[in-house]
Amino acid sequence: MDIIKGRRSIRRFKRGEKIPEEDLKKILEAAIHAPSAGNRQPWEFIIVENEDTKIRLAEAAYYQTWMTEAPTIIVVCANEERSASRYGERGRTLYCIQDTAAAIQNMLLMAHSLGYGTCWVGAFNENEVRRILNIPIGVRPVAMIPIGKPDEKPTMPPRIPLQRLVHYEKY
Repeated sequence: MDIIKGRRSIRRFKRGEKIPEEDLKKILEAAIHAPSAGNRQPWEFIIVENEDTKIRLAEAAYYQTWMTEAPTIIVVCANEERSASRYGERGRTLYCIQDTAAAIQNMLLMAHSLGYGTCWVGAFNENEVRRILNIPIGVRPVAMIPIGKPDEKPTMPPRIPLQRLVHYEKY
């Protein structure tokens, strides 16, 4: 539970600390072991380390320039057609997003367990990210995950008490 409770969204990273390939592989391996509807595994990952590309992605993320401090940004995409091939429109519009979200959470937790900071960035111009990274139609960018050694220690944000969120039998 400490890994889950200890993870925070990090927006300040130590400069010049590239992520070793072995650690990056562990993070991506964790992602692909997430559950997925019908085992369709609709996730796709684009690793971005080029400074110019990171700047363009930060601009596409409504000028969240702090993202460029991270040595790596992983753009996580949902292959809509991989899910739709079995589940039709519901696979295309829902299951691939749910499945990709599970993969992202695995990535965040694995990165944290390895001593890295991450932030799930979902606010961005999807079409611009698609253009920058040459993402084909049928593959949708869902999140950008800047990863690096954290240069901050945010406190835990408040949580809604569990008793206000749990309902038995009916809402």
